[in-house]
Amino acid sequence: MEELPAALFDRHAWRAHRERVARNPVSFLHEEVADRLADRLELVNRQFSRALDLGARDGKLALHLALRADIDWIVCAEPASGFFPWLVAGQIGADPELIPFRDASFDLIASNLALHWCGDLPGALIQLRRVLQPDGLLLAAMLGGGTLAELRTALFEAELAEEGGVSPRVSPTVELSDAAGLLQRAGFAMPVTDSETITVTYSDMLALMHDLRGMGETNALTARRRFLSRATLARAQAIYAERFGDSDGRIPATFEVLFLTGWAPHPDHAKPRPGPRRRIV
Repeated sequence: MEELPAALFDRHAWRAHRERVARNPVSFLHEEVADRLADRLELVNRQFSRALDLGARDGKLALHLALRADIDWIVCAEPASGFFPWLVAGQIGADPELIPFRDASFDLIASNLALHWCGDLPGALIQLRRVLQPDGLLLAAMLGGGTLAELRTALFEAELAEEGGVSPRVSPTVELSDAAGLLQRAGFAMPVTDSETITVTYSDMLALMHDLRGMGETNALTARRRFLSRATLARAQAIYAERFGDSDGRIPATFEVLFLTGWAPHPDHAKPRPGPRRRIV
């Protein structure tokens, strides 16, 4: 019997990371992106009534949704039950890769920094399209390919120098150039994608890694190696500081945030104009 390929992410480890941080999460990045998602939603000239917050975490995005007068029903889908006490709306334990709702259940799906943890992102988008009503909106933010470029470089070079090879330490991410195509393939109409960069500075690499752990954004790849040797870690810190440090001795950490917008098809949506008729003889 042919073996199935291994899953990209260890779902048990990923959920365990979220459960661990639920009691005292590091939330500054999620709060900032939730604010930006809410600002984008305000620009949409449409009212919504039934909303899903996918990957709700501690409910920062759900709070924005709850403040809207038009939304009267919100479901927070979050795989880590430890976050449930934080949430102001109805909760359900659900993984973004397995959407447990009936067809056309919502007219708005919002997601704050969860979809980059989907090993099968096209499959997840297809499921989200299925549970949207016609003319329903998907508005999502996920980490993109430029995220933690400095950390990737430092770990790669340090591990290569100290151990003669490298192992996956930072999750692969989607490039902006591919995001709109994924929405189209999943059946969304009028897909729009763009990116914004958020740069945070730290005293050193260990402080950054502490925050990533507090966010629940540490390595959950199935193929990961569990530990960094002390020598590799020390060399990575030195490379990070030398290559990217500023004059004050601080280091930057880059987070590229991709914003995805797509609509469930509806007969009233504008259709592209047909091209000119030509006959080649």
